[in-house]
Amino acid sequence: MVANSDPIIIETNLPGIQLFARGKVRDIYVVDQRLLIVATDRISAFDYVLASGIPDKGKLLTQLSVFWFNFLREVVETHFISLRPEDFPVALAPHRDILRGRSMLVERAQPVPVECVVRGYLSGSAWKDYQATGSICGIRLPAGLEESARLLEPLFTPATKASSGHDINIGFDEVVQRVGGALAEELRALSLRVYRKAADYASSRGILIADTKFEFGRVGNRVLLIDEVLTPDSSRFWAAETYRPGQPQASFDKQPVRDYLERSGWNKQPPAPALPPDVIEATRARYREAYRRLTGQELT
Repeated sequence: MVANSDPIIIETNLPGIQLFARGKVRDIYVVDQRLLIVATDRISAFDYVLASGIPDKGKLLTQLSVFWFNFLREVVETHFISLRPEDFPVALAPHRDILRGRSMLVERAQPVPVECVVRGYLSGSAWKDYQATGSICGIRLPAGLEESARLLEPLFTPATKASSGHDINIGFDEVVQRVGGALAEELRALSLRVYRKAADYASSRGILIADTKFEFGRVGNRVLLIDEVLTPDSSRFWAAETYRPGQPQASFDKQPVRDYLERSGWNKQPPAPALPPDVIEATRARYREAYRRLTGQELT
């Protein structure tokens, strides 16, 4: 059975507030020239939003992102303004109960059209690329590396931002073509700086950040870290105590969901199926454990 928690929020509707966009997980609203990002409990797999939600997921993603925004504020400027509904515009006051803990008020920035991926370990699509070409995003690597091997230095391996389906790895030269040389260099430097600081801290808490993706936006000449940051949805977290190179690693993410769907016989076409209670709880437990290790606190 799923342990007691707040009600599962699959979708939000805030009467009188302009809906800007709905993503796979987040509902985004425009409020007084700023954005309100609300993380629901929706979960996606194989590019489809599933019929079931994961209890506490939206609160975990939001509060972990806020933890990192505060932790990183001396390294990079971010779009984060406040997590507290009491600080939100008065128009949101009627919705405080549903917004509390799962929403944040942020500056409205123009997103940069590149996923800024940083990899510290050889896993996922990077492992596949390395097996096929000996390189990742055009960066040549030493021969003979094992799956999940730690890289000598973290690598900036950008990708396209796909509106649907999977992002596609691209080389740095293509980033230059898309956003210009000066901004491309700044994105690479910021991404690597943020990753190194976060990875050093996470390692001290027993978590290895195998890889992660950052999103940046611009407000005038300012480049801000936006969206979510360093969560189980945007990052591959491994437990340091069980790390063994040469094989896949267990992650603090939605792997129980993927495993169940692979066993279920679902053809990966809509409609996406519901999840059984044990899979929901196993997934929730993984998210909560990542949050507990990184913040040193239980979710409130």
